[in-house]
Amino acid sequence: MMKTYDAYIFDLDGTVYLGDALLPTAGETITRLRQMGKRTVFLSNNPTRTREEYAAKLTRLGLPTPPEDVINSSYVMVDFLCRRHPKARLFPIGEASLENELRRAGFVLTDNANEIDVVIASFDRTLVYHKLQVGFDALRCGAHFYATNADKYCPVPGGGEPDAAAIIAALEATTDRKVEAVVGKPSRYMAEAILGLVGVPPER
Repeated sequence: MMKTYDAYIFDLDGTVYLGDALLPTAGETITRLRQMGKRTVFLSNNPTRTREEYAAKLTRLGLPTPPEDVINSSYVMVDFLCRRHPKARLFPIGEASLENELRRAGFVLTDNANEIDVVIASFDRTLVYHKLQVGFDALRCGAHFYATNADKYCPVPGGGEPDAAAIIAALEATTDRKVEAVVGKPSRYMAEAILGLVGVPPER
């Protein structure tokens, strides 16, 4: 199989590493592919780190990686919004990393429900009731409803942490709205972003 393809895409959490440790054979496999001249890129549905932070972690674990070789769901969300709602005012239910990515792309964030154009459900370990209330109010006022990912939990050493699916479920249950798009894997939005990054035909 290693001789068949030109590019290899690796998930991160629970596949390449768990917590702060590489999983068995992951490092050796990726190093071998690179020695063979294969393109290796990484993706994650986890929006709580930037591409730069993921690249730094991989490098620290012994897999030197530039930020350009990483795609995560917050990066894909920014691209999605830039294409469809470039002037939208946003309310992300997520962590600082996602908020910073959105601001860096030029978006305005607000918690005024009457001004919000888009509510973003995401993995948020800083969740407080106020965030749900603002999201609830904005959706009832007609805001668009998107999510970075729909994972039920994020794997961590010893178990898992409730992920974005918990936020999506809470908003869907209380507003009778359904999330309009989830941009993380296995969506076509993530697939398009990855194919654009690797620069090889899908069959390769």
